[in-house]
Amino acid sequence: MNEFETSVPPRSTIQSFSNWLFRWKTFRRALIALIGLITLAALVITEENWRGKRDWEQYKAEQEARGEHLDLAWFTPKPVPPEQNFYATPFLAPLLDYEIINGEAHFRDSNGVARAKSLSVVGGALQDSEHGDLKGPQKYFRSNTNFPVRPEARNPADDVLFALQQFDPILNEVRAASERPAAVFTTHPDRVMSAQLVMFGVLKTITQAALIHALASLEAGHPTNALTDVHFMFRLGQVLRGEPILISHLVRIAILNIALQPVREGLAKHRWSDEQLQAIQTLLQSDDLLEDYGKMMRGERAYGNELMGQDIAGNFGSMGGENTGFKLLGWFAPRGLFYQNQIVINRLHQQFSLPAVDAAAHRVFPDHCGTNALLAALGKRTPYNILARMLFPAFQKVALRFAYTQAVFDQATLACALERYRLANGSYPETLAALAPRFIAKIPGDIIGGQPLHYRRTGDGTFLLYSIGWNERDDGGALASKKSGRDDIENGDWVWPSN
Repeated sequence: MNEFETSVPPRSTIQSFSNWLFRWKTFRRALIALIGLITLAALVITEENWRGKRDWEQYKAEQEARGEHLDLAWFTPKPVPPEQNFYATPFLAPLLDYEIINGEAHFRDSNGVARAKSLSVVGGALQDSEHGDLKGPQKYFRSNTNFPVRPEARNPADDVLFALQQFDPILNEVRAASERPAAVFTTHPDRVMSAQLVMFGVLKTITQAALIHALASLEAGHPTNALTDVHFMFRLGQVLRGEPILISHLVRIAILNIALQPVREGLAKHRWSDEQLQAIQTLLQSDDLLEDYGKMMRGERAYGNELMGQDIAGNFGSMGGENTGFKLLGWFAPRGLFYQNQIVINRLHQQFSLPAVDAAAHRVFPDHCGTNALLAALGKRTPYNILARMLFPAFQKVALRFAYTQAVFDQATLACALERYRLANGSYPETLAALAPRFIAKIPGDIIGGQPLHYRRTGDGTFLLYSIGWNERDDGGALASKKSGRDDIENGDWVWPSN
């Protein structure tokens, strides 16, 4: 071996060094590429976030210049003194006193909340009540140790009224409070839904207690007392009239539909006098759901903007509960995508939700609520409309609920006028035109289609009164039913008396 050979590293050493150098260069190149990709992604996300925020702020400014309001704070009720606030009455006040922990309401006065929920025991009686039949409620109350009973059963109406008398102090207190000029549940934009749901449940049970009392009063021959209950239930519904969000108005609609039950029963059994029917007509005409629809939908839109703003800020546990899906999306998706979806949702409200109801014309337009039109407006599925596709369809049937309830109100108003005509003339009129102006100032038209409501006398001495309904087709007064047996209000006609 010569000197040159001994000075050259072994081949294996050279190969190892070469492999190491190659690996290092590869790793370094990969590291540089990764850093470049991360930097590029960060730049793209930063640009996307900036552009999304810019587009949202520009859209918001354009809408506000047109007189629209997109912030929830604009719709949030202003505080009022306790003596003017319905919710501040002692029976309900504990439901206003809570602290927010992890997005949930924790009430400070648990005993007060339990007392507010105490009327829920009454709800069981309604399960056995069908079209004013009080035998079921009588049996329920007499077999339930929570209610006072006489040693011997009497007629169902008297036994029901006797069982309910323990709640008279509560109902009288809430009845008096319902006449207060304001109802402000919260003045905080962070509306904790769990606290509101408790209040809604209590209002529902109060309404149920008033309903059973009204039905029993009618059956016992005390229509004046029944009318007092009906007025009270309408006031409970109107308590929620100033609320800015959808769920409050859905509860309001549920309460008003409960209030209509004794009205229907009294009409069917001819228990109301002319004076009482006039009072009921006044109640029915004092609550225009179509007039309130636009403000409510704008408030709901603002509520959605507040939720989206909280999500964009990373506060996924705000507004009464954490949405895991949105939280995961918020971790990985650019905030700009939230902004872009927010724009799409607001545009859909402007294009579909709001034009669906024309309060001034007393009309509702089902074609603004069709799925096909919505999908056409959304176009292809993109990251910019994925949240809109998920969230907006829930609003498609809101106008239907408002339209149906308002149609029932219009029909109930006419039914009262028809009964007043019968009391005065011995039979129902040939046409609705005979009712005005003595028995009704103005005859309401069909909110679907804008034509007159369909009316005719029947051979059994009663009448048929109906709207063409959501399918915009005259089905001759035929109802449609679901498999469950409940009325299908998306099909068939809307016929009085409704269930």
